[in-house]
Amino acid sequence: MADFSGSDLTCLRGERLVFGGLSFSAKSGDAVMLRGRNGAGKSSLLRLMAGLVAPRSGDLRWNGENIAEDRTAHHARTHYLGHQDAIKPVLTVRDNLRLWGQLRGVRDLDPAIDRALTALQINHLARVTGRYLSSGQKRRTALARVLIGQSDLWLLDEPTVGLDRESCAELAQLITEFRARGGIVVYSTHIDLDVENPTILDLDDFAIPMVEWLAEQDELEDMAPTKRAASSQEAAQ
Repeated sequence: MADFSGSDLTCLRGERLVFGGLSFSAKSGDAVMLRGRNGAGKSSLLRLMAGLVAPRSGDLRWNGENIAEDRTAHHARTHYLGHQDAIKPVLTVRDNLRLWGQLRGVRDLDPAIDRALTALQINHLARVTGRYLSSGQKRRTALARVLIGQSDLWLLDEPTVGLDRESCAELAQLITEFRARGGIVVYSTHIDLDVENPTILDLDDFAIPMVEWLAEQDELEDMAPTKRAASSQEAAQ
């Protein structure tokens, strides 16, 4: 059984404190839904979880191991869908998926692409180039990437953007099937996605005023010389 957790996470974006003191835990079959106002840090947290950026403080662990110690292994177990679709306009839908699968080192790639196209009901778009896709079609193509190859963790940033009600229902079913296989899903959405019993993680609960956080950092820095002096005295004894 897989276990994915974060402990006392603090995130800075530029010079702005996004959130602090955030902890979570998820096990095989769990779904975690991120909530919060715009700018609360939902996308930033998903990027931290994906190992694309490092937290200012705190750590993320997979089965007890810090993901920072082996980011390659963490990337291999993770499928991350950002809020942008990243569809190459000059490639067909199939070739976009083939490129993704090759980068992931997916074996038996063509059958995997066929299954993904069928699951998202976009077989008829396989030979259409990205420049001619609607926003909803681009999103479904991006979601198809998540279905290609093995993974233990799905990180989905606003996966319902551009999707109609029927496509949202299909996505919810795909999430249900992935959880049934032991996968962990973390997602953010402004639309009520029909996912059964998700854990709610509200990032508004972890907002910290910048002034307060800076004061804490100053206090820690003031304490550091005292701790070093105490350690030196102990070593001398």
